[in-house]
Amino acid sequence: MILKPIGERIVVRPIVEKKEEKTASGIILSTVKELDKPNLGEIVALGQGENMKEVKVGDKVLYSKFSGTDIKSGNEKLIIVNLKDVLAVIVE
Repeated sequence: MILKPIGERIVVRPIVEKKEEKTASGIILSTVKELDKPNLGEIVALGQGENMKEVKVGDKVLYSKFSGTDIKSGNEKLIIVNLKDVLAVIVE
């Protein structure tokens, strides 16, 4: 499925950091808490709004926690976020 957001919206692929812990006996525990929803992601598509000059496809952005609409495209989880919910572009 190809998504083309409308207006000042972007499609973001969340960057999820899994936490792995080892028990004393060597068992690996991998956890991702639902309440710790990631708010870091990579832009995969842009709408055609007037203020879209600040971001581009491929940028890593920090967006408001619990913002946007979660969708699934194939095996991939994506989020459609309003541009006003983007807090910062991460410059490395």
